[in-house]
Amino acid sequence: MRYRLRRKHGVSLLVILAALFVALGQQFGWFGTVKKEVVTSQPGLYSIARFVDGDTISVNMNGKVETIRFIVVDTPETHKPNTPVQCYGPAAAAYTKNTIGDQRVRLASDPESTNRDRYNRLLRYVYLPDGRLLEAELLKNGYAFAYTQFPFTKSQEFIADQAAAKEANKGLWGNCKPFQESNGRWQTENAS
Repeated sequence: MRYRLRRKHGVSLLVILAALFVALGQQFGWFGTVKKEVVTSQPGLYSIARFVDGDTISVNMNGKVETIRFIVVDTPETHKPNTPVQCYGPAAAAYTKNTIGDQRVRLASDPESTNRDRYNRLLRYVYLPDGRLLEAELLKNGYAFAYTQFPFTKSQEFIADQAAAKEANKGLWGNCKPFQESNGRWQTENAS
C-alpha cells in the first residue's frame, strides 16, 4: 500500500512539474512563436539569365548561371560557329523566348540521358509553371526536331508530336524543306 501511495504521488509530482515548465516557458518565451509562412514561389523554379536559341537557355541556378540544353530536341541553328543561320532558326528562338517570357522554369533530368553534353551544358526537360513541357510544345508547333538516335523516356511521345506537326505542315514543316541526314538527324536548309 505504501509503495502505491508513493508511486501515485511521484506521477502527480511529474505532471505538476511538467505543467509548471510549460507555463514558465510560455511566460518567458522559451518556446518562441510558431509563424505560418506563406510560400509565394514554387521551389525548383529558375529564372532565365539569357535566351541562347530555340533549344538552349541559361538560368540562374543557386547563384550560378548554368547553360541548359533541352533534352532530345533540336531547333534549326541561329548562331552556331561555322554554320549559317538555318530556315526557321530565328522563329524557333523567338518562340522559346516568347513562350517562357519572364516566367521561371522547372528543370528535370531524364534517367536514360546523360547529365551534361560534350559542351558541358546541363541536359534537362524544361517545364513551364503551368506544367507544360517546352520540348513537347516546340515539337507540336513545328519549331523543333526530335532526336531519335539517343535513348530517353519520352521518345514515343516526342516522335508522335513531331509526326503530327509534320502531317499538319506546322512551322518548319510547312515553311522549310527539312531533310534527314544519314545519321538520322533532321536539318533545314540555310535561311535566305
